[in-house]
Amino acid sequence: MPTARLQGKKILIVDDDEDILGSIDLAMRAEGATTTMVVDGNTAVSACRSGAPDAIVLDMMLPKRSGFLVLETIKQEPDPPVIVMITANQGKRHMAYAESIGVDAYLVKPVPLQRLVETLVRLLQEAADGSREEDDPEAQT
Repeated sequence: MPTARLQGKKILIVDDDEDILGSIDLAMRAEGATTTMVVDGNTAVSACRSGAPDAIVLDMMLPKRSGFLVLETIKQEPDPPVIVMITANQGKRHMAYAESIGVDAYLVKPVPLQRLVETLVRLLQEAADGSREEDDPEAQT
């Protein structure tokens, strides 16, 4: 049986399309992640602050607060999670802006679920590797 590559990880999924939300949720849970799903930007910020996710899958176009404003708010928090923005917008300016405010990956919809999972696995591994170097070298993870 293949290993669950996101075992022990908490993933916050933010999208106002219930079909997309459900598909991403199934893919993350199949990889062992614990998931929380929300449908608007304000709830996303609250859920991030209260739930301390390891990663967020974030739609750009959201009710109440755009994905950009969610990204900007969360990236200002101490020790922010990995954030992967998914969007149907293929504009280079939007990608450049998201990158300028700290997005870890920017994927254009429709995103193959396998690609999304692989992106999260890679980014979470890079984050873990980076934090180990900054932490006490005697500490074991």
